[in-house]
Amino acid sequence: MLLICYLLCFNLIFLVRFVEENTTKMLETKVISNSEVLYVGRDDGDTSPSTKALHDFQINGGGGGGLIRSWVDSMRACSPTRPKSFNNQSCWIKEHPSALNMFEEILNKSEGKQVVMFLDYDGTLSPIVDDPDRAFMSKKMRNTVRKLAKCFPTAIVSGRCREKVSSFVKLTELYYAGSHGMDIKGPEQGPKYKKENQSLLCQPATEFLPVINEVLEIRPIIKWDKGKALEFLLESLGYNNCTDVFPIYIGDDLTDEDAFKILRDKKQGLGILVSKYAKETNASYSLQEPDEVMDFLERLVDWKQLRCGA
Repeated sequence: MLLICYLLCFNLIFLVRFVEENTTKMLETKVISNSEVLYVGRDDGDTSPSTKALHDFQINGGGGGGLIRSWVDSMRACSPTRPKSFNNQSCWIKEHPSALNMFEEILNKSEGKQVVMFLDYDGTLSPIVDDPDRAFMSKKMRNTVRKLAKCFPTAIVSGRCREKVSSFVKLTELYYAGSHGMDIKGPEQGPKYKKENQSLLCQPATEFLPVINEVLEIRPIIKWDKGKALEFLLESLGYNNCTDVFPIYIGDDLTDEDAFKILRDKKQGLGILVSKYAKETNASYSLQEPDEVMDFLERLVDWKQLRCGA
């Protein structure tokens, strides 16, 4: 009985985060409008999409709703908050300026340090689309990421399963952290940035992977996230507690906030949020869309090649 309750709660958490994150994305990309989202509030005024999903579950799911609600509320309190709207876009831009406009400033901050790149996939290297199986990156973006990996250690950190995101990117010289960093593997060609010539593999939540691989951009409630994946990869590359490393993390999702927060708290490197809209974020800079991400990465490559005389 305890196992059944645990599994029921575990799957409900997936549902809550799926509704919350993907409703936000659909609103931003105008797939749905605010008028189409029906919120049912709690006594404390919560009108989030996750509350609507939980309310529907209690109505349609029968008994045990009160117990499940208490579990969900306590677990959700540990998860990243939903993005909040800012009334003044210009004020937000001043706080999170364009990484393209501030490119020279970013270079100055990274001076004398080893740049390490971390990239989300959906919404960062590829556009957000209705069908997740058609979230293809362009050939130009793939070529840009290939050149980037020749200049800097580069990792893809995604909510998708590792095999899926790898099949989209199709580059063997990258580190891949799938399922929100719960399944990490190093370059197939051998990590040239590591002293040891061995493939990196980390799966801190192996028993959860089959379930995670069935729910896009959802993670279980365990002490592992994209921030932990970032720290693990830095340590694996030999940059743990180093002052001469400069991680740059680019992402658009709520789950990327864990990585942004790690960098901000450590005052090391920087986070770049990909969004056309003002959001509450731990990132230092912003880019509006994947095309701007590609421009930023191209500039990094050009800068590195110029310094190396390539």
